[in-house]
Amino acid sequence: MVKQISLDTWSVHHLQDLLEKTRNIISQTNVPVVLYRETLEENDDVYEEIVCTLGQEHVVEQVIISGGMVVPEIKQQLVFTIEEFPDRLLNKSKDLFAEVVEQLEDQFR
Repeated sequence: MVKQISLDTWSVHHLQDLLEKTRNIISQTNVPVVLYRETLEENDDVYEEIVCTLGQEHVVEQVIISGGMVVPEIKQQLVFTIEEFPDRLLNKSKDLFAEVVEQLEDQFR
């Protein structure tokens, strides 16, 4: 019997594989990779943004407030395993998911 999987399931596995490959590079360079940055709010010179990075062990999503005379502040921080992150990102935004996949694929071309 032929096993079928949904496109979402394949996409999640594909992103997990890309994250694992990227993590191997990070383990050699000790430099985290920014997966995405997303500006949430901007007012004058002050802005609030989400910065999502991949380190050696986890994906870290931080909401950061900075700019102007404001001392940079981490307002929120979420930590995910490489296994958890693709599902969470897909549920959050399919467009953002596609951007992260494209960015990581470009890294290996």
